[in-house]
Amino acid sequence: MRLQTAGHRIKTYFLTADDGALMRHAFHILLAASVVFVVIDWRELGLEASTTPAYDPTQPATDPILPPALTEGEPDASPAEITSSPETLKQAIRFELRPGGVLSADGAIDAGAAARFATEIEARGEYVKTVQLNSPGGSVTDALAMSKLIREKQIGTLVAKGGLCASSCPIVLSGGATRTVEADAVVGVHQVFNGSRDKLSPEVAMSQAQSTTADVSRHLEQMGIKSGLWLHALETPPDRLYYLTQKEMAEFALTTEAAPVASAETK
Repeated sequence: MRLQTAGHRIKTYFLTADDGALMRHAFHILLAASVVFVVIDWRELGLEASTTPAYDPTQPATDPILPPALTEGEPDASPAEITSSPETLKQAIRFELRPGGVLSADGAIDAGAAARFATEIEARGEYVKTVQLNSPGGSVTDALAMSKLIREKQIGTLVAKGGLCASSCPIVLSGGATRTVEADAVVGVHQVFNGSRDKLSPEVAMSQAQSTTADVSRHLEQMGIKSGLWLHALETPPDRLYYLTQKEMAEFALTTEAAPVASAETK
């Protein structure tokens, strides 16, 4: 007996099958095709999610985006060399008391950073004259709490040469009783966004962003910072940084005319 090819068997089946059977099989084929396309779509969405700009401010569970990744847009690149290693900047923020009453704060502002900072100030507060910031930003909630405590204790803030203060870090900087940014320090701002892998509805995401924006705007006003600073943040996509010049920082009152503050070397 001659063996039938697969194509011949399929052709014979379709010529002899009743309409009901054909409809059922057509439905199963369409269903299988739909599943394939859904899987492809989910893979594409997963790839897109993995490349979404990932840091700041409401959900600090992802790695910070550092200036080397921010080489497009305006300005094209970081205006000065950042001497800290990416590893130092990505770690959860660490506090260390240095000579001259300088408390260094190096690393990302993770959830819980404000509580650790408050503990540090409570233990060493009488010695701390200046908080030296070197951070890519992070949790806005923690940045606001740190800034408020700094102002309450009348402590100065500083970004030293080669240091970075980006994303939510300028919120902390704004709390200083005196605020100094040395030449060749890098300060940048951008939009608030959710860095979580959890997918929020557009309505919830918009509500959270607006609420956070209101909190930050109110705080900056209370700290005496002019609105132009936050406007630059709102205009800058979250995968970019708007780098502030010394002139802009003075105009927005982010820096003061205080005498230079003793600084410790950035790591």
